[in-house]
Amino acid sequence: MRNIVRGAFAAIAMGTAAVSAYAADLPSIKAPPPPPPVIEPFHPFQVRLKVGGVIPTEGSAYITDRGTGSYLAVPGINPWPQTALNTLGYSGGPTTPFFGANTNISSSIVPMIDVAYYLTKNWAIEAICCVTPHHVTGVGPLQGASVIKTWVFPPSLMLQYHFTNFGAFQPYVGVGVNFTAFWGTRAGNQTQPIAAINPALATAVPGFTAWTSAYSASITPSWGVVGQAGIDYMFNDRWGVNVDVKYIMMEPTAHVWAVANTTPVSVGSGCFNCGPVFVPLNLAVKINPVVISGGLTYRFGADWGVPRLF
Repeated sequence: MRNIVRGAFAAIAMGTAAVSAYAADLPSIKAPPPPPPVIEPFHPFQVRLKVGGVIPTEGSAYITDRGTGSYLAVPGINPWPQTALNTLGYSGGPTTPFFGANTNISSSIVPMIDVAYYLTKNWAIEAICCVTPHHVTGVGPLQGASVIKTWVFPPSLMLQYHFTNFGAFQPYVGVGVNFTAFWGTRAGNQTQPIAAINPALATAVPGFTAWTSAYSASITPSWGVVGQAGIDYMFNDRWGVNVDVKYIMMEPTAHVWAVANTTPVSVGSGCFNCGPVFVPLNLAVKINPVVISGGLTYRFGADWGVPRLF
């Protein structure tokens, strides 16, 4: 009996060894490796070509007298230029409103270009530029009068943060500084009839008619803060479309010379037909535009070996 048991164990051991050897000779079956992650190239440079609407949020300018003006007086009859201006209700002297008038500034639609450099996939520096025409017209007593025509060059430099966890949708916000220069500035040279009111009597000066026009103008450059929000929708790592909104603080000062030619009239001993009234004016222009734009986005430079921050 003992020999039978020993033989059975020996047979089992030999069978197990044979099966193990056979299994070792079989080829191993391994699971396929996972696909490599898709990594889109990082393009540090970006250009956007867009069309934008420049909409002044205030679009007004309060007109004030910046000097006594020059009234061609007749000695012994009307020697005081400012007296004539006060009597006619034009001005109460320097810094006072000129005839209670103000202005309106036109909107415009212009082509725009943005150029950006990405420090990382999230942080970028962008330069924005366009050239836009604007027309300053009178309202109130100067309703419809052409005061100033000018071209505006408002480059801005922005620091932006881009959100990259929404796939093809890539919103961003930015803040920066704007410098606005004005060129081609010229006065409207449009004659506008205005009335004259005697401030003491609050009545029209009888027999008096005046025609006024701006004949010389200039606008000082201005600095301001810019706020920005927008979104890119990228079709691939290079091409996309963009929508963007900016608010620009833009409040320059304009200098205008105006002239009023009058018809003959006498009030008391004053002579108000002795020549034209020349008045230097200040226009505190509040433009503060909202710029709404849209266009194409193109990114490039992944293969240029440009060093970047991470």
